[in-house]
Order: sequence, then C-alpha cells, then structure tokens
Amino acid sequence: MPLVRNLLSYVGIHPDRLRLDWVSSAEAPRFAQVTKDFVETVRALGPLAWETLP
Repeated sequence: MPLVRNLLSYVGIHPDRLRLDWVSSAEAPRFAQVTKDFVETVRALGPLAWETLP
C-alpha cells in the first residue's frame, strides 16, 4: 500500500483516493460506515483534474 500510494502521488493523484480496509461479511454496519467514510473523503477531494495529469 505505501508503494501504491507513492505511485499515485507521483502521477498527481491524491493518495487518499486509495483505501484498503478489511471487513468481514458478518460486519454489514461496519462495511456501510467504511464505505460512507471513503465516499465522503473522495467527494471532499473533488474530481480528478485529468488534463493536468502527466
């Protein structure tokens, strides 16, 4: 994960757009919360500026 996050930064993509979290199939409420938190993070970052990427 640290390597991939560094690669994302290198190409101009904020590393917070990548998240790895382990959730059991028996943890539906936790899955919903993790997903909600990630969606909020990505929305706060805004859309990718593809035209400025190398």
